[in-house]
Amino acid sequence: MTDRTFQTAFSEGLRPDPDFTVSSWADEHRFLSQKASAEPGRWRTDRTPYLREIMDSLSPSSPVQRVVFMAGAQVGKSESGNNWLGFIIDHAPGPTLLVQPTVDTAVRFSKQRLAPMIEETPRLKDRIAPARSRDSGNTVQVKEFQGGTLVITGANSAVALRSMPARYLFLDEVDAYPSDVDGEGDPIGLAEKRTTTFARRKIYLCSTPTIKETSRIEREYNASDQRRFFVPCPDCGHMQYLKWANFKWSDNDPASVQYACEDCGVLIDERHKHTMLPGGEWRPTAISDGRTIGFHLPSFYSPLGWKSWTDIVREFLDARHDPSLLKTFVNTVLGETWEEEYSAKLGAEDLRKRVEFYEPGVIPEKGLLVTAGVDVQDNRLAVVLRAWGRGEESWLISHEEIYGDPSQPALWAQLDAILERGVAHEFAEPLPISAMAIDSGGHFTHEVYAYCRDRKAKGVIAIKGQSQKGKPAIGKATKVDLNYRGKVMKSGAELYPVGSDTIKSTIYGRLKMSEEGPGAYHFSGDTTDEYFNQLTAEKQITRYVKGFPIRDWIKKSGARNEALDCEVYAYAALQWLFMRYNRKTIWDQFENRLTIAKPSEPLPIGAQPRIVSPSPPRRPARPRQPNFVTGFF
Repeated sequence: MTDRTFQTAFSEGLRPDPDFTVSSWADEHRFLSQKASAEPGRWRTDRTPYLREIMDSLSPSSPVQRVVFMAGAQVGKSESGNNWLGFIIDHAPGPTLLVQPTVDTAVRFSKQRLAPMIEETPRLKDRIAPARSRDSGNTVQVKEFQGGTLVITGANSAVALRSMPARYLFLDEVDAYPSDVDGEGDPIGLAEKRTTTFARRKIYLCSTPTIKETSRIEREYNASDQRRFFVPCPDCGHMQYLKWANFKWSDNDPASVQYACEDCGVLIDERHKHTMLPGGEWRPTAISDGRTIGFHLPSFYSPLGWKSWTDIVREFLDARHDPSLLKTFVNTVLGETWEEEYSAKLGAEDLRKRVEFYEPGVIPEKGLLVTAGVDVQDNRLAVVLRAWGRGEESWLISHEEIYGDPSQPALWAQLDAILERGVAHEFAEPLPISAMAIDSGGHFTHEVYAYCRDRKAKGVIAIKGQSQKGKPAIGKATKVDLNYRGKVMKSGAELYPVGSDTIKSTIYGRLKMSEEGPGAYHFSGDTTDEYFNQLTAEKQITRYVKGFPIRDWIKKSGARNEALDCEVYAYAALQWLFMRYNRKTIWDQFENRLTIAKPSEPLPIGAQPRIVSPSPPRRPARPRQPNFVTGFF
């Protein structure tokens, strides 16, 4: 009996991997959960035919070792990886490592995507013991099954990345990985070292791209055979891959969008996608080493009922004047990297030429609220007031410096005077400062905390910049005041983390805009050369850490950058307001608060005392006069 058992086990070990593809397994066994899918039920690869070759390249019968998928949103790149994991558990077991950008996102992925897939797919449910059973080997981050183990971890954990050998490696959203993990280098390199002992390894990398030169997924795609999905024209049959430049629509009507065939010129309606996609095929456009293949797919390949061409054009029209929104469009819809050239081209003189003749210190007609950014130096406070209107269009109201000792109450009393005074409006009663963000990262952290604690009800917040990439403009506050017992005080000061790198990229992108509209930055003719010099005092450079490119903001030699810092904080203050108001209705709420000023003299002919178009004639800028109290303009 023992010999027979040994012989059976030995024979099973010699048996080759099943000649069964990932897509075939998914069509036969995979069920989509109602919790994690907009189309629950049995998986159908015919719904997304462009995924078939990607999944089958991950099958044991394919000689390919590395599969790279650079794509827009809503095309199924992560679901392809999930199907592969299901195939591994059911048909080709082995040690498997799934890496998400962070441990937190790994846990969320396991609970929201992986657990429902296992629960809804009978073939998987039978092979992984329920998590509630004793010694099941089924936890949030570890799934044991006969012949293998699936470990789910984050790219920010060097210990997890080097803790186990892996025949199968799934690297998801690689552009969101940290550039260096615990000082040990690139997390992709660390993870791939886990597979070197396996001759028949499989590695799947997928992501939406981010910034040119630093995008991991673009780097991997460029090193592959760079495949694109060619589809036939329904009129002439010409095979082509879809390009954004060939989409056409009438005026600003997204519903009129059609695709122009590059060969016969016929305009193709989106309804033809249901015949174009099944007739499509992947074609390489470059030569690689044969072990790595790459796929690129924009979101306009999404099947009918997912992301429509109309929605894509509407998204483009909303984003075209705002570089930060346009960057998102390029990354998540076109599936391409964003090239940030503005930091090298933007100069103080360029901005000086764009000044406008709205009255200094007065909120223009379309301004609805005011925020302030305060930078604390050793002998002064730098303050920027900026007015904001719909679509985050904004106007510089003032840039001033208050000299004094930040450790003394007298200096903060002068900031109080700015906080308490109303800001004149072109057609309404003066507006208060709705939010003020003060940097606490210098030598006077205690004083900043004390000032903000006592003025919390007035919208004054303490902030601290974070230079790491990918941080949100403003994050969740933490309590920073402790009582004599070392306990956090509920009524104490709060500190908000601010993504300085993120906001600088947004501001510099918007400074490039030369027309009115959402996101545009405006400056009055009263703005000083010193302000513009400080605003453009930093630039982005590319440096290499262990061979990987990193983009950093650096200050020009000998330059001051307080104005830029203040603008960053003023923008963070606006984002803080978005946390307190509904983003969709905030502008209506602030507009409804305006009280139209009663004119003290007859209005010019044709002018209307309303905050709507048409706009009255602009008044020329007043001559600049010094403030004889502070000595500043």
